[in-house]
Amino acid sequence: MEIREYVETLDREGRSLAAAAEKAGTDAEVTTCAGWQVRDLVRHTGMVHRWATAFVAEGHTSYHPDGGLPDLDHDELLTWFREGHARLVDTLAGASPDVRCWSFLPAPSPLAFWARRQAHETTVHRVDAESALGVEPTAVPPDLAVDGIDELLRGFHARDRSKLRTAEPRVLRVRATDRPDAVWTVRLSSEAPIGERDDHAHPDSGENTDVDCELAGPAAGLYLALWNRAPFPSVTGDASLATLWREKSAITWS
Repeated sequence: MEIREYVETLDREGRSLAAAAEKAGTDAEVTTCAGWQVRDLVRHTGMVHRWATAFVAEGHTSYHPDGGLPDLDHDELLTWFREGHARLVDTLAGASPDVRCWSFLPAPSPLAFWARRQAHETTVHRVDAESALGVEPTAVPPDLAVDGIDELLRGFHARDRSKLRTAEPRVLRVRATDRPDAVWTVRLSSEAPIGERDDHAHPDSGENTDVDCELAGPAAGLYLALWNRAPFPSVTGDASLATLWREKSAITWS
């Protein structure tokens, strides 16, 4: 995906998040995030938006702490969120392609990193906001879902801080059934996972012989499942690796 597409996604998803939050009310429970109410979700996402904006707008080349959560609620909180979201969209849309600033996952450029990361951050939390309405979330476009799975498997869980570890080497495969070019092999061990994308792997090719567990389903469903927002569409092989994912894969703020 291009930077422009990420920014367009961020714009759309942030507006949808705010609309769902307003409709649900800030007291509503966020069923996809245990213990959170809508106010917690909006405060967190709005804080992350401002944190991301600062790196690009102010050119911080090393880690810079976030500004904390606001003591706001109801209409004031939603106004605050919308203002921060709009500023992030404008900042990313107007930034120079060669802007230099800190980032924390591999990407073609810092701007590409922040556009991608905030597009997915906001998409996942839009799903959270819609869960407070008690309705099925708006479907995530397949191309965006595939990109987000790739970011999660080859970005977040390639870091040393990933807790997705096994005592003995194991192999997990993730397959988007509606996208033949979207298959990942994740090699688990006592070290950080190693994720590889296998664009041409086919379920009947014999390449599954060394796979201990496969998580499969439409890209949009896998995306939400891997972000622990929905059940896995399909699990074959050793289901304990799917359980391990549920227990150890969460990406936390602190």
